Amino acid sequence: AIPRDVTLLPMTPNTSRRGNYPSVTALVSEHASVLETTRERAPLKFETVDSEDAFARLGDQWNELVYAMPRPSPFMLHCWLLQWWRFYGEGCRLAVETAYRGGRLVGALPLVTFSHHGLRVATFIGARQSCLGDVLLAEGEGPELVEALVDRAQAGEHDYADLFGLSADCRLASLDGPRKLRLFQRVEAPVLDLHRGWEATYRAKTDSRKRAHHRRRRRQLAELGKVESLCAHTLDDLEPALEEGFRIHELRWRGRPDGSGLVTDTGKAFNRAANVGLAELGASRIVSLLIDGSTVAFAWYFVIRDRVFLHRMAFDPEFSRCSPGLVNALDSLQIAADEGATRVEFLGGAERYKTELADRFEPLHLGLGLPGSAAGRAVAGTRARYLGLRERGKSSQLARTMYYGSAPLRRRLSRRRDVLRPSGVRRAGD
Repeated sequence: AIPRDVTLLPMTPNTSRRGNYPSVTALVSEHASVLETTRERAPLKFETVDSEDAFARLGDQWNELVYAMPRPSPFMLHCWLLQWWRFYGEGCRLAVETAYRGGRLVGALPLVTFSHHGLRVATFIGARQSCLGDVLLAEGEGPELVEALVDRAQAGEHDYADLFGLSADCRLASLDGPRKLRLFQRVEAPVLDLHRGWEATYRAKTDSRKRAHHRRRRRQLAELGKVESLCAHTLDDLEPALEEGFRIHELRWRGRPDGSGLVTDTGKAFNRAANVGLAELGASRIVSLLIDGSTVAFAWYFVIRDRVFLHRMAFDPEFSRCSPGLVNALDSLQIAADEGATRVEFLGGAERYKTELADRFEPLHLGLGLPGSAAGRAVAGTRARYLGLRERGKSSQLARTMYYGSAPLRRRLSRRRDVLRPSGVRRAGD
């Protein structure tokens, strides 16, 4: 918990609706009677969206489908996908499958295709940042619409699909027969329940020794100057907080491989633009830890309904002995809980602070399949066999030792890739 000698200030009064979901509920209710009547009599109409202008027009209707997801993803929100396309879509083709009833968007599969070794590969808009990607459906639509959208995608101009960020129980993962995807776990994705509030959760997840350790770190920080924890949630406050986040992230990762996009010109421009759209939805938060007015740690997370999704966090290594990143992470969780959050999606790997706090893991997977050609079927099958062997190898202590021991050599020999682009090819500014 944040002690009394630390100033906790929202940068401006928070007048937005909690977690941004009530406003969406009102929007959905406005169309409820129309949808109820329309679905009974209107047939489905399908369209493949292949231009930026057509995708940009989907806007609010698209977000309604995202908020209706069983496990809603901020990385499926329209503003995030549109800005990713604008900054990272070079060399790709939009191939978004959509379905309508009575003029209303009721289903979507957000795909792009790109060229890889002479084949066309389908993947989510957002590529490796498409955490919790899936088919989007309006309430009342069923698995037959999922199958119809997937069939349209499979009949399109791609050789096979490479879909990152799938949960084990998502709609795409439940497909069977020729639509079935081979799933391979890629990210541990710890999850924390906050239903009891922060104080009760914190005490349940830590013992007296761990809490004493956290208090000691706070005292060490206080010895360096005045400590403040600031939460930015309006665009006027988020924009300067994000710039400070870029600075801190660059200090933390200087000289080491980094696929965040927070240190490249293209990545910064993308995150600035996406943040504007997220702020308009009330979905963006940046919590900064300051000492004498200077930022030493930041945590950027997104809010949908009563769920928090951790996006990026870093700290100034000059202060590492005081663990400012950990202190700021705890403050961020308390702020999120006080705002009404009941679930935290840490995403990413199983770092120590995450595993100590998490209740369980709900992993993210890579899905391979939906072949559109014989060559695509062969390549997807080969990749699946390789990934299967690698998964089995993880159970071997010798294999793990050799793999992680050779990591520095593999990094030196491998070509630097941009993980934010599907092709992996670096462009100017990346």
